[in-house]
Amino acid sequence: MKRIARFAEQPVVAWVFRKRFMKFGAVGASGVVVNLGVLYLCREFLFIAIQTPSMRLNLSLAVAIFFATVNNFFWNRAWTWSDRKHHPDKHLILHFGQYALACWVGIALQVILTNLFVVYFYYLVANAAAIVIASVFNFLVSNFWTFRSHKPVAEIALPNIPEPDIEQEIGNK
Repeated sequence: MKRIARFAEQPVVAWVFRKRFMKFGAVGASGVVVNLGVLYLCREFLFIAIQTPSMRLNLSLAVAIFFATVNNFFWNRAWTWSDRKHHPDKHLILHFGQYALACWVGIALQVILTNLFVVYFYYLVANAAAIVIASVFNFLVSNFWTFRSHKPVAEIALPNIPEPDIEQEIGNK
């Protein structure tokens, strides 16, 4: 029992189980459902006429990722980071554009990993594994750029690392 308590006190473990990250995970789970559902519908029904399996998979992935990204943006804005003020002069479409741009590496990572994993796993399993790997990057980018806090650093999701006082160091020299 003491080992579990000590493990739970570790900064990284405490950070992972913070409320915001758990909300992000719940939103991400809804995005996975949207992603996998749209991927299945597109690959098995909408793009069935496309004969090349890789082309059908990649086109289906593009549509699935778009719908999952829209779903996650709105839920993250309305729920996960609802306590953070949005700039009143930033239009919703511009904010979504920032979110989409911030997620592009995660999206690219998801597509690349899905294509690598599909050689070894069923395409839905391959895509789900790629989503899990890309989600950590997406949280960090969302937390520190797209939905960045305008509060003091101590209230941000990660631990505050104090910076040295430059003026005091200059005075001591």
